Amino acid sequence: MGRFVEGQDCRQDFLLPASLDDYVSEDNPVRVIAAFIDELDLHALGFAGATPARTGRPSYHPSTMLKIYLYGYLNRVQSSRRLERETQRNIELMWLTGRLAPDFKTIANFRRENGPAIRATCHQFVMLCRRLGLLTQAVVAVDGSKFKAVNNRDRNYTVHKAAKRIEQVEASIDRYLAALDRADREGSDVPEVRVDQIREKIAGLRRQMRFLRGMAEQVDNAPDRQVSLTDPDARSMSTSGRGTGIVGYNVQAVVDAENHLVVAHEVVNEGHDRTQLAPMSRQAKDAIGADEITVLADRGYYNAEQVLECDGIGILPCVPKTDTSGKAQRGLFTKADYVYDADKDHYTCPAGAQLTRTSIRSDHRGEEYKYRNLTACHTCELRPRCTPEKAKRIRRWANEAVLEAMQKRLDLLPEAMAIRRRTVEHVFGTLKSWMGSTHFLTRTLKNVRTEMSLSVLAYNMKRMIRMMGVPALLEAIRT
Repeated sequence: MGRFVEGQDCRQDFLLPASLDDYVSEDNPVRVIAAFIDELDLHALGFAGATPARTGRPSYHPSTMLKIYLYGYLNRVQSSRRLERETQRNIELMWLTGRLAPDFKTIANFRRENGPAIRATCHQFVMLCRRLGLLTQAVVAVDGSKFKAVNNRDRNYTVHKAAKRIEQVEASIDRYLAALDRADREGSDVPEVRVDQIREKIAGLRRQMRFLRGMAEQVDNAPDRQVSLTDPDARSMSTSGRGTGIVGYNVQAVVDAENHLVVAHEVVNEGHDRTQLAPMSRQAKDAIGADEITVLADRGYYNAEQVLECDGIGILPCVPKTDTSGKAQRGLFTKADYVYDADKDHYTCPAGAQLTRTSIRSDHRGEEYKYRNLTACHTCELRPRCTPEKAKRIRRWANEAVLEAMQKRLDLLPEAMAIRRRTVEHVFGTLKSWMGSTHFLTRTLKNVRTEMSLSVLAYNMKRMIRMMGVPALLEAIRT
């Protein structure tokens, strides 16, 4: 072989270490998995089978199955079939499970039947981080990201998709009918085989048309006007790219801004984030245990009712306001150009005139006040940039002061959105990289939430190992 590093002959006899423990070093992450799970009260967490039955065949202990799954998600092996193979050949897993090798069906059933308990285990690790003093800075960032479901895009139907596919099939039927008509006029010159093929295609398209019409009826009767055939809970969602979208789930995550630990997470099948600010903030506040937290979010979370829900309960949201009017692009003044005086209850316009309250109305959000100045607007030189109407009218929500207080917090924290991006978006990128191109492997919202909890638990554990090291983390878990 010359000057190459040479290996040993596979037929050569040599003595292996007497125990599996000799193969697992003291700083191996599997020791953290074992220590963490051994310290859990699996019966209190709700794991099925934590108390063995008196009769029947003995089952695997939940700690063994949980160790297999946590090891798999830490090492990007999420499939139950792949985990079955790893238990038979992976020395680390042999050490972790005591050389037990459950079959893939047993492994898959454990994940499906213990969803709430697995989610509680993820919460327990967050409590460990809190006990170690890693969640003292009460600033978090929240964001949502779309993850692919098992459901293919062609197996998802909305009102628009159903109508579009019916239109396409009708056009195909018309095209084949025209071809069949031409074949009949040409007579014997057209092979009979070709005519039979056209008739078979027309029959197939008509069967497809009956299916699509039935699917369109199901879509109309569905609560959210959408039907997914493979995963009934998956929904079609738009993404940031123009004209793109996926069929999947919306994963919400709240990440600590100091140590980048996921303190709260949730999976929903709504394609927007507008109703998630208050629920996710409450989860984060309870997990951190602080009297007051600051929550950083992007414009997709801006919702006046959600911000009001956070007011007074120790949650300080920082969400940039969305301007959907388009006035700034047209060179017109926006509402931000009109200054409100709370003491005198009036607005001052860019020309210096005062707009006073004239009426009160109620809508789904509550009371709303209207402000205007009929006399000053008629002779104002800035009127072309202000309003095309006779007088400028401004509407003010009864709880507008809550939104203005949030804007002041944003003004005092100019780096808020930069902190948000580098805190939470990295987490989603890492999780998607670990999960691969298929993302979720399970179906239905209940099982997908369990799968995401395992991913988040693995992420937090790997993050803690990187921050503290295996020996220090082991000592912290055991004490």
